[in-house]
Amino acid sequence: MESISNIPELTLPSSIESPDKCKIPVLGLGTAAYPFVASQTAKEAVLTAIQVGYRHFDTAAVYQTEPVLGEAIAKALSLGFVKSRDELFVTSKLWCPDAHPHLVLPAIHKTLKNLGLEYLDLYLIHYPVSLEPGSYDIPVKKEHLLPMDFKSVWEAMEECQKQGLTKSIGVSNFSCEKIETLLATAKIPPAVNQVEMNPLWQQKKLREFCRRKGIIITAYSPLGAKGTPWGSNGVIECESLKQIAEAKGKTIAQVCLRWAYEQGVSVVVKSFNKERIKENMDIFGWELLPEELDKINQIPQKRGCPSSDFVSEHYGPFKSLEELWDGEI
Repeated sequence: MESISNIPELTLPSSIESPDKCKIPVLGLGTAAYPFVASQTAKEAVLTAIQVGYRHFDTAAVYQTEPVLGEAIAKALSLGFVKSRDELFVTSKLWCPDAHPHLVLPAIHKTLKNLGLEYLDLYLIHYPVSLEPGSYDIPVKKEHLLPMDFKSVWEAMEECQKQGLTKSIGVSNFSCEKIETLLATAKIPPAVNQVEMNPLWQQKKLREFCRRKGIIITAYSPLGAKGTPWGSNGVIECESLKQIAEAKGKTIAQVCLRWAYEQGVSVVVKSFNKERIKENMDIFGWELLPEELDKINQIPQKRGCPSSDFVSEHYGPFKSLEELWDGEI
């Protein structure tokens, strides 16, 4: 891979740390591109990101990008972009058909094999719902939806940590109420809750709840996930964000990422475009003004990723979006 010119040496601000000592870099590269498929483009994007200073990488079993992320990490090590695997923070997620007590350990072993790694830094339950074992169809088939046994699945996640297969464990797409249910029996509390968060869906209630519980929020779809089945153009086309970006001489993406950073969360942003990967790092060394933050606070709120695939009147535990998100919609 050719060297990327004109890239200054960059040290990211210190990681966010949870009570269990999970230190997660504030800016990460996401790898969820729909349709879910491994690609050379994704591998090159990861290599570019490592070279320009990213150290946090987010994947999941369902994304199909675990193998290419692993290949990119191996190549980055061989090229000397990083000195050791320990310099990187790698997150993956347990997909719903494997969210059963007896399938969690086999699932993380498969993930580690895909990545070619001995351990993860963070392993998350992808959604608070299970699917029938072996049902890997995308989109999911609603007749395969099942309630999750939170207590037993989380015990298996705790076992992953105890065995050193992952340094920390957490959840994704969990509401305040579902985290409370988990915490009622958890011996190891979740270190992270990865959720949709951007200026159009600011998650104030959930962020405050997780802050009180010592749980780090990682924001996904910080730019609205334009061009995906779960995203929208709302963030990129928001007039208030356009005005702030123009006034600061920044892109809307940079304003959104800077806003998330100023909220004290970590953030994963997906881009396989080399210039945007570099551009998305330019969120340090400047800040949003109080009046700009106030303008963002006034943006009407609406969840952009409702995850309606997990809702069914006839199947599964959640008959409505209200039930899935416990009113946080």
